[in-house]
Amino acid sequence: MQVTLKALKRAEQTNSSKRLLREDGNVPGVVYGKGQSPESIAVNSVDLVKAIRDQGRNAVFTLEIAEDQAVDVMFHEYQMDPIKSELIHVDFYKADMSEARDVSVPLKLEGEPKHDGILQQPLYEVQVRAKPGDIPEELVMNVSSLEIGSNFTVADLPTNAGYEILDNHETVIATMLQPDAEKEEAQEATFEESAESNVKEEDDEKE
Repeated sequence: MQVTLKALKRAEQTNSSKRLLREDGNVPGVVYGKGQSPESIAVNSVDLVKAIRDQGRNAVFTLEIAEDQAVDVMFHEYQMDPIKSELIHVDFYKADMSEARDVSVPLKLEGEPKHDGILQQPLYEVQVRAKPGDIPEELVMNVSSLEIGSNFTVADLPTNAGYEILDNHETVIATMLQPDAEKEEAQEATFEESAESNVKEEDDEKE
């Protein structure tokens, strides 16, 4: 279900007016649209954070700027207060539901590998091209069949006619490493074999 956020029009652009908005629990923002002038607005901080948390950062929201003005938008960029960890500014783009755009989509690993290895995830998001209504909230990869010494790549991700994954299909997204204990045993065995070989070579030279 598409979430509706109420927004206020901003006439003033001064730092003091923005500070007053933040003190009232609002986040100053701008709505951009193709071929349109940017529109300054403000949205409730709590409502915005909840909407993004519940719907995902690539969701389409309805922004109700006035009783007679409601537009579909997508979350674009934001600025955070580095000390308070609070939103201080947000940018939206008007969503053209017929036009594909490139966005980052989070990767999620699920399932428990059958073998006791060390699971590593070197990639946490991929670039996807899709129309706003077809953008997945996340891409899920089941790793229960992953074996020690093997990996999954972008090519193994689930596909859909509604979106295109832009990353190199050979990029590794999950790999299963040998447990440290087994790795140490293997290294010790290799060292012992090497030492025995060196001793044997020295004995042969003496003879």
